[in-house]
Amino acid sequence: MKHFVALIVILLIGCKPAVEAPAPRAGKLRVAVVNYPLAFFVERIAGDLVEVHFPAMEGDLAFWKPTASDVREFQSADLILINGASYAKWTAWASLPDSKTVNTSAAFRDLFITVKADAAHQHGKGGEHSHAGTAFTTWLDFKQAQQQAAAVHRALARLLPAHSEVLANNFAALQRDLVSLDADLRGIAADFGDTPLLGSHPVYQYLARGYSLKIRSVHWEPNAMPAAAGWAELTALRKTHPAKVMLWEDAPDKAIAEKLKARGIRSVVFAPYANRPASVDWLAVMRANVAALRLAPGID
Repeated sequence: MKHFVALIVILLIGCKPAVEAPAPRAGKLRVAVVNYPLAFFVERIAGDLVEVHFPAMEGDLAFWKPTASDVREFQSADLILINGASYAKWTAWASLPDSKTVNTSAAFRDLFITVKADAAHQHGKGGEHSHAGTAFTTWLDFKQAQQQAAAVHRALARLLPAHSEVLANNFAALQRDLVSLDADLRGIAADFGDTPLLGSHPVYQYLARGYSLKIRSVHWEPNAMPAAAGWAELTALRKTHPAKVMLWEDAPDKAIAEKLKARGIRSVVFAPYANRPASVDWLAVMRANVAALRLAPGID
C-alpha cells in the first residue's frame, strides 16, 4: 500500500501535463521562492506589492522533498524564483511551468563549482543526502548575489509593469547594500591573505572563490559531537592546512567549541541562512557574518 501511495505522489508531481493557469486573484500577485535569500530580495524590491510564498521547511532546504500539495502551491504562483546550481533538487523533476519560472543564477551558470563525491549525512529530520554535484550556496559570493537580485528585479518588472519606477528604486537601494557588503568582505579577506581556514560543512565554496579565502571543509553538524574518526580527520587535515579558525553555519554546541578551542581552533559563525531567521533579516545576518570574520584571530 505504501508503495502504491508513493507511486501516486510521483505521478502527481513528476509527470508533465499542461499546467493549469492559476485562477484570477483579486488580491496581490503571488511569488514563490525556494530559499530565504530570494524571499528577501523579493521583499526588498517589491515590498507590499506581492505576496511571497516561502513554505516552512525542515532540515537542509537545498534537499527538501515537497509533497504533491507543496508542488501545487508553487505551480499556482504567478512567479516562481529558483536558485539554480542544483539548489532545491526537487525543482529538477517537478512539473513547474517554464513561463513562470526564473532561474536566478542562470547568468553565471558557467561559473558553478563542481563538488566531488562525499559521504551521505543528515541534517535533523531532513533525511540523508550528499553534497556531491554542484555547490549551491551561490549568494555567499555577494557579487553573485547582486546578479541574482538583478534577475529577481527583471522578473518582478515583467510581472508588475505599472510599478516599474518603485521596483527600480528599491532594487537600486538593495544593490547598494550588496555592493557595500561585498566591499567590506573583500577588504577583510585581503587581510587574511593565505591564512588557512576550516569550514565545518562544505557550503563555503563560492565564499572561498569569490574572496580568495583558503577554506577546506569537513562534514560536521553544530549540534552533533563528531566521532573519533571526525577528530582524526581534522588532525590529519591540519597537518597540511594548519587553520586556527573554523566557520560554522550555526553556533556549535559548547562541548564542540571547547574541544576545538583546546586544539587551538576558534569557532566563527558564518551563516548562509537559506531559511528565514527568527527576528532579523538576511542583510543583518550577512553583516553579522562579515563582522564575525573581521574579529577572527589575526585580523585587526
